[in-house]
Amino acid sequence: MSLYVRIVGDWVEDCWDTPPPEGQEGWKNAIEVRPAIIPHRQGYTAHTFDISKDPVEIVYGTFDILVDDRKTSMKQNAGFAFNTLLQQMANNPDNYDAAALQIAKDAIAPKQAAIDACTTHDELDALM
Repeated sequence: MSLYVRIVGDWVEDCWDTPPPEGQEGWKNAIEVRPAIIPHRQGYTAHTFDISKDPVEIVYGTFDILVDDRKTSMKQNAGFAFNTLLQQMANNPDNYDAAALQIAKDAIAPKQAAIDACTTHDELDALM
């Protein structure tokens, strides 16, 4: 995907993914620079612009995902099926099925217990 930035003074005023209008000055081509990350263990930070380069570089940093934050996310994902079923039943009480709801709830407990027992990213990876 092509990117374009408009430089005014020493600042990026606009960043577009469509070609700029004809006749406007200050536009330059830009590229995204995303360092490699370790999936599920790192994420990208907000970007900065390096306007000294041509094309202008849109540079992203990285951050480490904490094991506890990842565990929280994985537990929420494990509960998604139960929450979806619960929401469907709440939206249409005529379809309420206590047995199905209990089965879905019981399926979550061992998954969340396994997640809770993990203390490292490697252990969490093994659950995926």
